[in-house]
Amino acid sequence: MKKSKTTKAAKCLSKTIRLYIFKSNKHIYAQIIDDKNEKILTSCSTISKNIKQLANCDTAKQVGKNIATKLKDQGIKNIVFDRGKHKYHGQVKALAEAARLEGICF
Repeated sequence: MKKSKTTKAAKCLSKTIRLYIFKSNKHIYAQIIDDKNEKILTSCSTISKNIKQLANCDTAKQVGKNIATKLKDQGIKNIVFDRGKHKYHGQVKALAEAARLEGICF
């Protein structure tokens, strides 16, 4: 049986905005998804023009800071963190902590 792409917390709070993390072998991607309107508000990744590096903890921190500043520009401070199938460890943890340090609450 396949795992669901959205976690239980994200399903329960589907009226809110969530930060979804996708990780491949080389890159890490962060998307801000508005489930109420079914739209992607903004995104950032390690293949963005201003980062362009392979994923490690340092570049994950840069992605977290970048996505947090984009959220602040849109006036969003409270979100739901959706790590998908990945453990809260390493790059995912670095991205989340960098976003929290920029003032995003989740």
